[in-house]
Amino acid sequence: MTVKELKEQCSFDVICMPDGEREICGCYIGDLLSWVMGRAQEDNAWITIMSNINVVAVASLSDVSCVVLAEGVTLDDEVKNTAEQKGINVLCSKEPIFETALKISGNV
Repeated sequence: MTVKELKEQCSFDVICMPDGEREICGCYIGDLLSWVMGRAQEDNAWITIMSNINVVAVASLSDVSCVVLAEGVTLDDEVKNTAEQKGINVLCSKEPIFETALKISGNV
């Protein structure tokens, strides 16, 4: 499944999607950035509530397909612009983390 397909099937909002055709393979949930760097796998969808600039750096280092911000969390304009420049797809779910993960697991 692609990031674009995930967005459509799960009704997530797009914060930025520079590479909507990126394939998703699995999911990782975490807010402790050092754990995400060591455990998220390439092409995972990463679910978090963290929204600072470090999320973009960790997403890039981990080479995840997208970041899904749960619980209606969004990015400020500076972080959004950096994500766009670095090619990081960022989606937003209004649902809590658990429900967001269930939606993703039913589609990936």
